Amino acid sequence: MENKFKDNLKLLRQEKGIGQVELAQKLGVSKGIISLWENGLREPTMNSLIEMAKFFDVSIDYLVGLSN
Repeated sequence: MENKFKDNLKLLRQEKGIGQVELAQKLGVSKGIISLWENGLREPTMNSLIEMAKFFDVSIDYLVGLSN
C-alpha cells in the first residue's frame, strides 16, 4: 500500500505556510521527526496523529490517505 501520509503531511504543512521547525514545535516533537515522517522513514504515534489532525483540522483518515 502506498504511503500517502508523508505526502499529505507535507502538503498540509506547506498549505499552512509553515516550516518543519515550526510544525515540530507545535506538535512537541523534533524537527528531525517531521523530516523522517515526510520522507516515509518513520511513522507517527497515535498521539502524534491526533495532534496533527487537530492542528490541521482534518481527520486521521485523511492524514493517512483513507479518505479525501
